[in-house]
Amino acid sequence: DREVVCHASAWDLDNADDIRIKMCTQVNGDDFYTVHHELVHNYYQRAYKDQPFLFKNGANDGFHEAIGDFVGLSALTPTYLNQIGLLQTVPGEAEDIPFLLKMALDKIAFLPFGLMVDRWRWGVFNGETSPAEYNDAWSANMLRYQGLVPPGPRPANAFDAGAKYHIPGNTPYTRYFLAHIYQFQFHKAACEQAGWTGPLHRCSVYGNEEVGARFNAMMEMGQSRPWPEAMQAFTGQRENDASAVADYFAPLNTWLTARNRGKDCGWET
Repeated sequence: DREVVCHASAWDLDNADDIRIKMCTQVNGDDFYTVHHELVHNYYQRAYKDQPFLFKNGANDGFHEAIGDFVGLSALTPTYLNQIGLLQTVPGEAEDIPFLLKMALDKIAFLPFGLMVDRWRWGVFNGETSPAEYNDAWSANMLRYQGLVPPGPRPANAFDAGAKYHIPGNTPYTRYFLAHIYQFQFHKAACEQAGWTGPLHRCSVYGNEEVGARFNAMMEMGQSRPWPEAMQAFTGQRENDASAVADYFAPLNTWLTARNRGKDCGWET
C-alpha cells in the first residue's frame, strides 16, 4: 500500500548484535543468491563488532562485497544445492558448460564495466574530461572496455553516465571490480582448505567448521589491519590474484576456444 525501496541491503543497527536484512523477498533463484550475499554482510558486521568504531568496516573497499559474493557464489554450486536438499541429484559434466556460461554472463561480463565506471569518473575528477566531453568520454570507455556503442546518435545534452545510480549517488565503483576478483580468490582458498580436488565450480565447503573458523578470523579483523594482512589470514596471499577466476572458468574457456577456432573475435577501438 506504499512505495518502498526494494533494493536489498544489510544493516547493523546497534554496532553490536542487532543485524538485519532489508529487502523485498521473492521465492526465486535470484533472491536465493541475494539472501546469502546479504547475510554475509551481516556476519561480517557481527564478526568485527568488538573492534573500535573506526575499524568497524571491511578490510578495504572491495572486501564487504567480495565476501558476500563469495558465499553467494558457493551457494549456487550444484553440490551445495544437493547438500541442502534443493537438488535431488548433482548434474553430470554435460551440464557444466550451460552453468558456466550463465555464471560468466554475470561475473565475467561485469569486469570491464566495473573497471570503466571509475575510469570515467577519475577522468572527470582530475580535469582530463571537460563537462562538454562527459558523454563522449562515457561512450568511448564503453567501446574500449566492453565493445559496446550507443544504440543511436546521442543528443548534445545527453548524460548517459547519470543513468548509473552510482554516478549521481557518488558511490565508488572500483569496490565491485575488486569484489569480482576477490570472491573467486576466497572461493579457491576455501576449497583448498577443505581438501576439495574436483572442478572449482562444483566445490562446496558447506558445513566445514575449520574453513568457517578461518574465514571468521579474517572477518573479525575488520579494518584494523592493512588489507593484505586480512587477505593473507584467509588465503595465504597478500595481493590480488585473478588466477582463481581463470581456474573457475577453465572448462568454459577450453570449450569456447574450440568453438571460436578460426573466427575473428574482439573489436577495434
